[in-house]
Amino acid sequence: MRVLVVNAGSSSLKLRVLGGDDTVEAAADLAAVRGDADASAVREAVGGFGPVDAVGHRIVHGGTVFTAPVRIDRGVVARLRDLSDLAPLHQPKSLAALEAVSATLPEAPAVACFDTAFHATIPAAAATYALPEGWRKRWDLRRYGFHGLSHAYAARRVPELLGRAPEGLRLVTCHLGAGASLAAIRDGRSVDTTMGFTPLEGLVMATRSGSVDPGLVLWLEEHARTPPAELAATLEHRSGLLGLTGTADMRIVLARAADGDPDARLGLDVYLHRLRASIAAMTASLGGLDALAFTGGVGERSPEIRAMTADGLGFLGLALEPGANDADGPDDREIGAPGAAVRTVVLTAREDLEIAAQVRGVLESHIDP
Repeated sequence: MRVLVVNAGSSSLKLRVLGGDDTVEAAADLAAVRGDADASAVREAVGGFGPVDAVGHRIVHGGTVFTAPVRIDRGVVARLRDLSDLAPLHQPKSLAALEAVSATLPEAPAVACFDTAFHATIPAAAATYALPEGWRKRWDLRRYGFHGLSHAYAARRVPELLGRAPEGLRLVTCHLGAGASLAAIRDGRSVDTTMGFTPLEGLVMATRSGSVDPGLVLWLEEHARTPPAELAATLEHRSGLLGLTGTADMRIVLARAADGDPDARLGLDVYLHRLRASIAAMTASLGGLDALAFTGGVGERSPEIRAMTADGLGFLGLALEPGANDADGPDDREIGAPGAAVRTVVLTAREDLEIAAQVRGVLESHIDP
């Protein structure tokens, strides 16, 4: 089955055609769809890919309605539009891409694959906010988690790399990119994660704040008279590494910190403090740790971040082999020190493979899950 994978981000649209053996047979990276001109570019790119058997769309938010991939029809699209308020930066872009691709390939079956779905298995203790029951039920206020397609791929790939079954494996996956989150995975299923009701919760990210005291936000609104729209824009786009150091690029932060820049050093220390603490919290959710995986742009390409993270977690049994960590080896490889209690790997993020697998699973079953 030849599958077109449509991965719409807040500013870009990645199109990949995967053949039956999961090789990438065609690809295009475009600007996110915002209007007719962008839709025309999508039609032109898709038209040049040749015939495809099915389409898989990455959809950021499935809410409590969609906890597994589902074949797309008009009713599904309508419900996805209703969820846009939960992910206003991403959901409208995904739906615009869906509309543009569907107009070009109207006969190809399409499947929605959700970033929240992998975390639908986290227990109530991890998913529930300590809020009044009326609020929680009226507005579905709970921790959803995100980056689920990346974490789900890692949950399948890490056991393969380590030569063991997923059953019994206690794994923490670190998706570290412009957005960043962790997942605690036991037996191949998510049992905890760092992002919550929105992708703002959790780790320090490129431009997102990560977790802050909600009282601080209320104080800014009440005493500093900061409008809600300004609060949202600042927490989403002007915080994180950018707010701490003046740049959202981890490579620049590392270089400046090495040169003694105090803001860069502080920003790096804050980033690592939150990351280490959250890995330890995920380990507590698992009752121990067998393996740690780094993925995402920073996780894959920064041996410095991997080394500094592990250096602060030796008490968990983490230790890296410097040569393996620093080497330009295979994209997916083990980097832990021989004999370390916790095995450590680095993986290339392959949401496209996870989406293609989910598309085939839905269509080959002949029924929507």
